[in-house]
Amino acid sequence: MSTSVRPSTHKTGANGGSGAVKPGFPAPSQLATRTHLTSAEVKAVTESLNPLVADLFALYLKTKNFHWHLSGSHFRDYHLLFDEQADQIFAATDVLAERVRRVGGTTIRSISHISQLQTISDDNDDYVTPVEMVRRLMTDNLHLARAQRDAHEICDRHHDYATTSVLEVLIDEAERRAWFLFEVAQGHDGTGR
Repeated sequence: MSTSVRPSTHKTGANGGSGAVKPGFPAPSQLATRTHLTSAEVKAVTESLNPLVADLFALYLKTKNFHWHLSGSHFRDYHLLFDEQADQIFAATDVLAERVRRVGGTTIRSISHISQLQTISDDNDDYVTPVEMVRRLMTDNLHLARAQRDAHEICDRHHDYATTSVLEVLIDEAERRAWFLFEVAQGHDGTGR
């Protein structure tokens, strides 16, 4: 499985600021959007969604990595599939980040913030066969769908029904991507070509 939890790191950023990122709740008063949710509900929703935003960014970049570094006889088909899936994943990041802001939390601020929260591992291998790319992305999309289901339960339990509706769409999208990837992986002769 290609998932792992990243440890928090506290480094000085390129702009000289601290790399330590405060939790998304409570938000500074200037960003504390008013909502019908209680403070505890906003905290729970924010803490359940921000790791999803981080995972979406990690999965987006992994999908684009494979899109850029693809080779083999199925190049065109996989290249287009990965690009289509990456676009869908990237769009989901904004949807969830804006939900966090809409309920009164704050969201992802930087690449280092993503690395502190992501549970989908980066992929820095020099070369990955096309079929292995497909399998890794399928595994990660299934992991994402499971994490989205967990967040759905938290949002439902904390009366954020609008976010549960958003998550239902995103779960369906993740499962659809995994389905396509599963079908693509069928019938390979083991060479990945």
